[in-house]
Amino acid sequence: MKNFADLTEREVLAVAISSEEEDSRIYMTFAEDLAERYPDSAKVFEEMAEEERGHRHRLLELYEKRFGPHLPPIRREDVKGFLRRRPIWLTKNLPLDTIRKEVETMELEAERFYARASERAEDVGVRRLLGDLAEEEKHHEQLAVKLTGEILKPDVRAEEDKTRRRMFVLQYVQPGLAGLMDGSVSTLAPLFAAAFATHQNWQTFLVGLAASIGAGISMGFAEALSDDGSMTGRGSPWLRGFTCGVMTTLGGIGHTLPYLVPDSWPNAFWFATAIACIIVFFELWAIAFIRARYMDTPFLQAVFQIVLGGAIVLAVGILIGAA
Repeated sequence: MKNFADLTEREVLAVAISSEEEDSRIYMTFAEDLAERYPDSAKVFEEMAEEERGHRHRLLELYEKRFGPHLPPIRREDVKGFLRRRPIWLTKNLPLDTIRKEVETMELEAERFYARASERAEDVGVRRLLGDLAEEEKHHEQLAVKLTGEILKPDVRAEEDKTRRRMFVLQYVQPGLAGLMDGSVSTLAPLFAAAFATHQNWQTFLVGLAASIGAGISMGFAEALSDDGSMTGRGSPWLRGFTCGVMTTLGGIGHTLPYLVPDSWPNAFWFATAIACIIVFFELWAIAFIRARYMDTPFLQAVFQIVLGGAIVLAVGILIGAA
């Protein structure tokens, strides 16, 4: 990689041209990705892509006048100190606010590049153009705000807020809730069966830990492989799988941890079991609340489904362990 200070004017212009071309493609990728979910916000990024194409055209004209038609094969990735752009495949289905922050970072980096390059330029025409572009990049954030204000009217913003909430539910709440339910409920039977069969805390903890991690791995892969998100808009399958797997494991670990109470304590088994039952109670009510809050399920119905179901699974585990 080359140091920025070692770049010639020709190389600076070549880097600028390739950067503007790449940024334009990134903005168009954002626009295409947002077109279905947020069509009005997509127009903002289309406008910004057009601005970047205009910059590239001006840079190319100056370059051809100074150095001819051939561009040296150098990009910003070849220069030390440049922030690297995310690969395009990692920008798919990003939340709208995350995309806007990404754009702010891109514009800030571009402005700093042009400002530094302008200070080092010896040719008057190159210095003038780079300075102008630095000022324009500085105002690009204001352009985005202006375009947002012109395109995103209050009713459009309200509609996009609804879409954002729906996407949040699809991409995070649903897989997380599915994992939390499975981890909290499915591990009850093996945990309490082991507890009442052995009356030993450490062995019970190991069973609960194995059941929680095993269920987390299973649910994570099942969620990731169930839907690639291309048609449903549920986002990255691996992100959903990770969310589901982690929440499944946490759901089981919560009522497993009390069995870390040493067996040497007086009434250690009954103390740990009592704490575990209290944690189960709060877990099931928390799941019922989340279902009512985000899944539009009536609260009493959610309580009936989750709390009653969990109580039955808990009872089954105790009966099998005590048999």
